Amino acid sequence: MSVEPIRILVVDDEPLIRAGLRLILEGAPDISIVGEAGDGEAALRLAAEHRPDVVLMDIRMPVLNGIAATERITGSLRPPRIIVLTSFDTDDFILDALRAGASGFLLKDTAPADLVSAVRDAAQDNLRFSPKILRRIVAAAASAPGPAQLPEDRLKELSNRERAVAEAVARGLTNTEISAELFVSVATVKTHVANAFTKLDVTNRVQLAVAVLESGPPRPGTRLEGRDHLA
Repeated sequence: MSVEPIRILVVDDEPLIRAGLRLILEGAPDISIVGEAGDGEAALRLAAEHRPDVVLMDIRMPVLNGIAATERITGSLRPPRIIVLTSFDTDDFILDALRAGASGFLLKDTAPADLVSAVRDAAQDNLRFSPKILRRIVAAAASAPGPAQLPEDRLKELSNRERAVAEAVARGLTNTEISAELFVSVATVKTHVANAFTKLDVTNRVQLAVAVLESGPPRPGTRLEGRDHLA
């Protein structure tokens, strides 16, 4: 029985970047490119037409930028997962993209193998961040003006283990990786994640990650760097 390939929409205003991404991804037997777009408006049309599983989304584009396009796509019925592409040194919108519903972030100089792994992870509904991107997200969250009820106050509603699990989710770890790190079963991790959803009034892992990251830098002892490639 054959497995359906992961359907990918590539969105970037630079033809050379799109060509490079296509070259890398088409080398994976379980990935299929269903379309390319050079701006956010075209991405909306192609996402509705082709129903991809994952969208690789540039941030800075003409007509409609990647954040606005991400928000509109993730607000649709049965939306694809969106991985934001960023050059890191110039993009200041990473946290905004998370709030818009992005499932992960890649630097444009990401190694080809890590790009393929990130696409597969996104298709499995797992968050993925490079260590540099994660540090930038945390710094942006720490410096952003908070709402009337500080996110830190919301996190105090979690038990110690629920908070540890929530922070691991915000670092992009899968349930299996959290299980290994905290020495608990995957079923227990799923229970803690569900409890965190309820207590923080969020509905998915992206929203949970945002709630954690908006509380400021990780507490002392929380691992930040992750692996040498994608955390």
